[in-house]
Amino acid sequence: MTISEELLDELLKGCERPEDLLGDAGLMKELKIKLMLGAELTAHLGDDDGKNAPPDQTNRRNGSSAKRLKGQDGELPIAVPRDRDGSFQPEQVKKGQTRIDGMDDKIIGLYAAGLTVRDIRAHLEDVYGLQVSPDLISRVTDAVLDELREWRSQALDRMYPIVIFDALRVKIRDADSRMVKNKAVYVALGVSRDGVREVLGLWIADNEGAKFWLSVMTELKNRGLQDILIADVDGLKGFPDAITAAFPDTAVQTCIVHLVRHSLNFCAWKDRKEVAADLRRIYSAPTADQAGLELDAFEEKWAGKYASIAPARRRAWQEVIPFFAFDPAIRKIIYTTNAIESLNRVTRKSIKTRGSFPTEDAATKLI
Repeated sequence: MTISEELLDELLKGCERPEDLLGDAGLMKELKIKLMLGAELTAHLGDDDGKNAPPDQTNRRNGSSAKRLKGQDGELPIAVPRDRDGSFQPEQVKKGQTRIDGMDDKIIGLYAAGLTVRDIRAHLEDVYGLQVSPDLISRVTDAVLDELREWRSQALDRMYPIVIFDALRVKIRDADSRMVKNKAVYVALGVSRDGVREVLGLWIADNEGAKFWLSVMTELKNRGLQDILIADVDGLKGFPDAITAAFPDTAVQTCIVHLVRHSLNFCAWKDRKEVAADLRRIYSAPTADQAGLELDAFEEKWAGKYASIAPARRRAWQEVIPFFAFDPAIRKIIYTTNAIESLNRVTRKSIKTRGSFPTEDAATKLI
C-alpha cells in the first residue's frame, strides 16, 4: 500500500520524538479495526454506509457498541458497528472476543515455560499493562487439551523399528482421596524407518499393572500400529509381557543403562567405578554366551561384598540377551533410553516450578 505524503504529514503532526510515534500505534490500530468492521457490515447489508439502501430494506445500521480488546499495546477501545436485527456477525473481531495480537499464543507459551497462573497474570500486567483473570488464563490453556485429544487419535505408521518406553514422576492430587500422589507419566518414543523420532503417546498411570499396560498397547494398535521390531523399556515389571501379548514378534530389550544404574545403587561410593567397569565387560561382550561367562566372573568376584547384583541381572537376563543379536550400530541405539530421557528432561524443566497439579488434566496440559 502506498501512503501519500499529505497523509504522513497529518499523522506526524506534533511528533517531536520517536516516543511520540509509539503513542499513535494504538490509534492506528483502532482506525484499522474500525475500517475493517465497517467494511464487513457493508458487505453484510449490501449498501454503502446506508446511503444507497433500498427503501424496502428493513435491516439497517444501528449505531455501535463499545468494546475493549486486550493486546500487546494494552487495552484498545473500539466501536463495533451493529445492525437493527442483530444478524451481523463480525469476523475480524468476533462476538465475545476480548484479545488480539496473538495474546492466546503468548499465554500458552508462558504456561508451557512452566509459569503458574499467578506468574502469567503478573507478567501480562507488568509488560503489557493488561489485567486478566485466572479463569481467562485457564480457558485459553484449556484449548491445548483439544489439540491433545486430536494428537492422541492420529494414525501411526504400521511398523516402527524401535519404540522406547519410559516414565517420569509427577505429583498430582488424587480426585477421590484429595491427597497428593506421585504418579507416573509414561511416554512412547518411536523411531521411524526414516530415523525420525516421534512421540507416539502419553499416559498417566493410576495403577501400573497388567491392565494398564494392556490398555496402552491396545490404544497403539487401534491407531494403526501393527508391529514393533524392538521395544526398549526401563525394567518395568509386567511391561514386557504386555508388549509381547500385543505384538508377539517384538524383541523386548531392557535398557542396559538402567540395569547398570540399578546395580550401582547397591555399591559403596568407593567401589562404583570398579563395579561399573566390570559390568561394562558383560554388556560389551560380542555374544550372549560370552556375556554369560562375564556375568559368572562378575559374580565370583563380587558375591562376597555385593551378593544381590548378579542374581538381579540373571532375573532380567531374558530381556537383556536380545541385545547381543545385533551389530554394534544397532546396539548403540538400544543400549539406553537416553533419547526419551532427554525429552523428559525438557519436560521436567517446565514442571519443576510446580509443587503439585490439582488434576491429571492440568498435568497433561502442561506436559
